[in-house]
This record gives sequence, C-alpha cells and structure tokens, in this order.
Amino acid sequence: MSSRHASHADSWYTANGTRLDGELSGWLAAVKPSAEDEYNPPVPGTKAIIAPHAGYSYSGPAAAWAYKSIDTTGITRVFILGPSHHVYLDGCALTQCKQYETPLGVLPIDVETTQELKKTGQFSDMDLQTDEDEHSIEMHLPYVRKVFQGKDISIVPILVGAINYEKEVAYGRLLAPYLAREDTIFVVSSDFCHWGLRFQYTFYYPKPPPSDVPPVRLSRADPSPASLKEHPIHASISALDHEAMELLTMPPFTASQAHHEFAQYLARTKNTICGRHPIGVLLGALTVLEQEGKAPKLKWVRYEQSSQCKTLKDSSVSYASAFITF
Repeated sequence: MSSRHASHADSWYTANGTRLDGELSGWLAAVKPSAEDEYNPPVPGTKAIIAPHAGYSYSGPAAAWAYKSIDTTGITRVFILGPSHHVYLDGCALTQCKQYETPLGVLPIDVETTQELKKTGQFSDMDLQTDEDEHSIEMHLPYVRKVFQGKDISIVPILVGAINYEKEVAYGRLLAPYLAREDTIFVVSSDFCHWGLRFQYTFYYPKPPPSDVPPVRLSRADPSPASLKEHPIHASISALDHEAMELLTMPPFTASQAHHEFAQYLARTKNTICGRHPIGVLLGALTVLEQEGKAPKLKWVRYEQSSQCKTLKDSSVSYASAFITF
C-alpha cells in the first residue's frame, strides 16, 4: 500500500491544482488581524494549530487563520491528528501508505516515525478504505502542502478514535517527545458545534451564560420559546462554543487544567465538537511538556459559523482556529 488518493477532491474541494492554489492563496492573504487582536502572523515558535476540516467553501477561510500562524522555519515534520468519523476506534490508528496525494503535489509519510509509534503496541493500522473514507485528515493536506511549499517535509497522520480521558492522557504522553522537537509541528483537526435536528443536537441557552436560567433542548414540541427574540439560536451556539474556547485558552489555564475543564464541559453540554479527542491528546502532550518546564500558550484567532441558526429548522457547523506556542 503505497499511496493514498485525494478521495475528497472534486467534492469537498477542487481537484484543479491551479484553482486550489489560488483559493488557498486568497484565503491566506485575507487574514488581516486588527491591532486589538494581538495577533501578528506568522508567529515564531508555533508548535501546533487547531483548525477545521469541513468543505473548503465552508471552512477554508477560517482554517487560513490557523495556517497563517505557522512559522515554517526549521520544520521538517507535521503530525496531523484527526477524529474518526466512519469507523469505531477505541484507540488511535496509523496509515500504511508511503505518501498522501493532493492536487498540489504529494506529501511523503514519515515512515520511520510511523514505525516507531507502531512498535509501542498502542496503535492499530488503517486499511486503505478507512484511510480514504476519512476527511478529517485529508482536508488539512492541501493547506499543509501550500504553507510548506518548496520545503522538504514529511507527515505523520494519526486517526484518533472515541477514546476516554485516560487514553487521551496516555496517547499525549506517547506523543509529547515528538511535539517537543524543534523540527515538528502538530495540526489538530476539529470543527466545533454541529447544531440542528439533523445532528440530533439542539442545546440552547435561553439567556447568555453565566445565568441562573438553565439550558434546554429545543424540540418540535416547543420549537420557538419567547427567549429566541432576545437570544437567538446562533448567539447561543456562539456562547456555547466560546465557553469551550475560553477553557482551552492558555494562560490563564495550564494544559492540565484545560484538559480537565474541557472534559467536564463536554460531559455537561455534550457539545458536538468532533475533534474533542484529538484536542484531548494534544492537551495530554502539552501537560507532559508543562511538567518538564514548558509554558504552553494557546490563542484563538478566528471563529465562524456556516450559517446563522434562527429556528429549529436551521442547522449550522462552527469553525474555530487557534495556534499554540511554548
């Protein structure tokens, strides 16, 4: 098994290399932070990013804010951690391919590192169908190839399953030595809230949090509470997502605190953050590095929604981008 085909090209994004290059260039050029953002990309010492993985017409512009953060100086290896959408995994899985294809050119797999990880006995193998069915890693490949254009890099794709907090900690511990290396950066793939009946998630804050008014689940039995006039659904979704984003921001939180608080938040809200486990693994790795004297910093630089939900008939997906230094 030598090469993974760009299976979502021509559906989730264009397969035309010239057009794709132009789109990515345009989105990256459109990243123009204001002075109050305290964000001046590229950010020296960026060690990881969190970015979305939807079709590029939806999340391409938001993802650009994370990728613009990367200072490519000295980077030769990119780990890409993505959640499994199609197969149940109670662990993490590695590719068996030697390279991943993109319309912008191939990305070679770091076979040596993949084999090192395999030898720990903690990783399973992805078969080619699982590899090509999954979009959470693929949607980052063109951006990685673009941002590292002309540079000799390799990638380590890791499919992250529906693992518990303890396994996030364990995998984080395994990956921490790689994240610590100056030649390595991590890409963590996650969308944020998937809201609507089609996602079976209709969590709603009648009043902006913090509030004494408890959250509810909107339903066909009561689809339009009076509070929608004052606090529309899209504002509730934003408040819900920003709760998570604030808990993950370092400082004021440490990586260990952020991991614990994020797990508690997910248990309480059930927010449909599909990359919650890759984020958890990253937090596990940062906690180890924190114990070794590093001081991780995580800053959010972009938040968008695919559309503004106003009624129970609507649906949306949220996209958030961040960078991490230490």
